[in-house]
Amino acid sequence: MNVNFICLFNTKGLLLWRRIIEGLGDGKSPILLIVKMITKEKVQSLVEEVLLADQFIVDVTVGLGNSILVFVDSDTGISVGECVEISRHVEHNLDRETEDFSLEVSSPGLSSSFKVLRQYLKNIGRELEVITKTGDKLKGILKAANSDGFELETIIKEKVDGKKVEATKTLTFDFDQIKTVKIVISF
Repeated sequence: MNVNFICLFNTKGLLLWRRIIEGLGDGKSPILLIVKMITKEKVQSLVEEVLLADQFIVDVTVGLGNSILVFVDSDTGISVGECVEISRHVEHNLDRETEDFSLEVSSPGLSSSFKVLRQYLKNIGRELEVITKTGDKLKGILKAANSDGFELETIIKEKVDGKKVEATKTLTFDFDQIKTVKIVISF
């Protein structure tokens, strides 16, 4: 069975997806289903309605078939129960009769790359692994962060008088220089 999606706009300018399922119906006319797309902005707005003061949105994605993924965090960590509350609020404010969807609400996890400034601010003093867009890989302690970028204290090997010496340096990065930033997990 082949499934194709066609992007359409209705008379009100709303984005719709037409899903054509071939192999069903008679051979001359496939079955057509209209699927109303839920917007990222709508989901974000619903999540923001129930966030507590120290909680924040890391990312919201809405994929084909209205597959919704919401990643939330807080300055003190987020519990499963808090994720359930957010999920219930979003689910109860979307109409399954007109907008069939799947919904997943969770924290981003320790192995996920940072996406928003609040993640940097929350993790000041922790060891991070930074991969730059040029491919350089560094480990160090996050010292500061602001809307422009962050500072990483790292140990760099340098040659001094023909000998390799380790020196502690604080490097400043703009966010547009960075490919990924993750917490270093140590046991």
